[in-house]
Amino acid sequence: MTTTQELTAKAQSWGTALKERGLTIPEIILIAGTRVALGVGVGLLIADRLTKDERKGAGWALLGVGVLTTIPIVRSVLGKRLLGMAEEAH
Repeated sequence: MTTTQELTAKAQSWGTALKERGLTIPEIILIAGTRVALGVGVGLLIADRLTKDERKGAGWALLGVGVLTTIPIVRSVLGKRLLGMAEEAH
């Protein structure tokens, strides 16, 4: 199993740094829900269980919901203070 320190060292060796942000349980559930919508949407687009029109309609709708709800979530998470910075401020 890889530790946070190992991941941080590996990222720094690539010239990047990992940034740690705190997430609440509702935020994690919301993120998971958007991933599910995206996955189900893509699955419906490639599945053969529904008629072609039903599959395309449902698939594109779920894919669109997943993509559109991801944008504000990403903005919210990236707008949070980094954990290290929040601890230093106190």
